[in-house]
Amino acid sequence: MAIRHGDFPAVRACIFDMDGLLINSEDIITDSINQVLAKYGRPAITGSIRAQIMGVPDSTNNDIFHNWAQLPIPREKFAHEYKEEIYRNFHNCKPMPGSEKLLSALSRARNVDGEPILLGLASSTKTESYELKVTQPETKRLLDFIHPDRRILGGDSRLCHGRGKPAPDTYMLALQVLNSGSQKPIMPNECLVFEDSVTGFEAGRRAGMRVIWVPHPDVAIEYDSRKEDILAGRCGTSNLGEERQLGEVNDGWAECISSLEAFDCEKYGIYIG
Repeated sequence: MAIRHGDFPAVRACIFDMDGLLINSEDIITDSINQVLAKYGRPAITGSIRAQIMGVPDSTNNDIFHNWAQLPIPREKFAHEYKEEIYRNFHNCKPMPGSEKLLSALSRARNVDGEPILLGLASSTKTESYELKVTQPETKRLLDFIHPDRRILGGDSRLCHGRGKPAPDTYMLALQVLNSGSQKPIMPNECLVFEDSVTGFEAGRRAGMRVIWVPHPDVAIEYDSRKEDILAGRCGTSNLGEERQLGEVNDGWAECISSLEAFDCEKYGIYIG
């Protein structure tokens, strides 16, 4: 049965994606793709294609990208050269607008019941890439608002069968970690997820959590006509076959905002100390 709207309990935890939400790594990825495309005389990636592959694991090796790119080299060669570019460029990652201010505020915040808000990270990025992305002092300072033990990264051995987003596993593991040693476990509907990608958004909804969608402008344009379905978690990006995990249109479990700067803490009963 689909999740239905109801009276929501107080928010007790906020769990964040990282790439394209907290830091500008998606722009670094796009620049790296374009550098390889230009090398072979191909045009820069379009906003539509970018939107369709953003947040999708191994997306530059799929048919959507390569059917469009029409590169004169094998996929394996592109993958190698692209990886070299992003590993050279990831150290240039910077915080996204509003990200440090929001994490700083939430680290001092309490909910309507007077409880502190716990912070977690649920990212598909692997450890090696993560370390490169937090090279700059400002990106490291940003992520330091989230305790290292509460940062779930891609490839974590605790993930069931290694399933990444849009499966809910990454967010459920993040919640499990937040609940470690807790006398009063946090429930999924007491969690607020922040996501920029469609696949990540679906993962948050499938985890039974409320979700704030902060899409990149290209993603917002590409999926504008399907926005209500996206907010219900009905993105059509997977065939996990678990209907009970999906929401309904206008069920109140999600909203879309233009940037983290636009997030209204008090709307969610979160008050900054």
